Amino acid sequence: MIRPLLVAALVASTALPALADDIARQDTPAITVSGEGSVTAPPDLAQIDAGVASDAKTAREAAEANNTAMARVLQALKTAGIADKDVQTSRLSLQPQYAQNRPGQPAVTGYRASNRVTIKLHDVAKVANVIDTVVAAGANDVGNVFFSIAEPSKLLDQAREKAVTDARRKAEIYAKAAGVTLGQPLNIAEDGAPTPVFRAKTFAAPMAAGAPTPVAQGEETLSVTVSVTWAIKAGQ
Repeated sequence: MIRPLLVAALVASTALPALADDIARQDTPAITVSGEGSVTAPPDLAQIDAGVASDAKTAREAAEANNTAMARVLQALKTAGIADKDVQTSRLSLQPQYAQNRPGQPAVTGYRASNRVTIKLHDVAKVANVIDTVVAAGANDVGNVFFSIAEPSKLLDQAREKAVTDARRKAEIYAKAAGVTLGQPLNIAEDGAPTPVFRAKTFAAPMAAGAPTPVAQGEETLSVTVSVTWAIKAGQ
């Protein structure tokens, strides 16, 4: 049986090297700076919210009218070559409508049925065409167009490299101004989650007839910020 005092001594002896290393790092002269890196690229993925809102005197009439209209919108999307997996219901509702500005208990004047889907597009150049297609099919509730980058990992890695390079540049400036020499990095930490920044650039897809819907495709800027602690030593 191992005695408690012996166990404690073993734990303490195991922890001493790590503790000594931490103390050594705390005693090492160092400088901490932050670096920023960003990479800009055009988006290659888009999402559109589109659907139909239908009003009627009764709930059943509103629902039936909405179902018929939404079926036309979904068929139009299928005809346009949008895969079923890229169309997903995002909102479905049936609500009473009330008379406005009447004293006393509000009276129900009718019902509104709403059905909205989210459409995913792997070709952002088709956004304007798809919007015009669903509107022509009867959609009267269109909005929330989002652009993004499908696989941002490689771009983020490039931004991380730029962020570390920027941190070194700043550290070298401080080291030179302080009359010291920059050593090895002691700690590197990424600050928070990488931040995508959207910048708009307007384009309009050509249509066979009528004015096309203007859409801002824009650019996605992926940014990374890192904090780096560098060892420093007396200048030579």
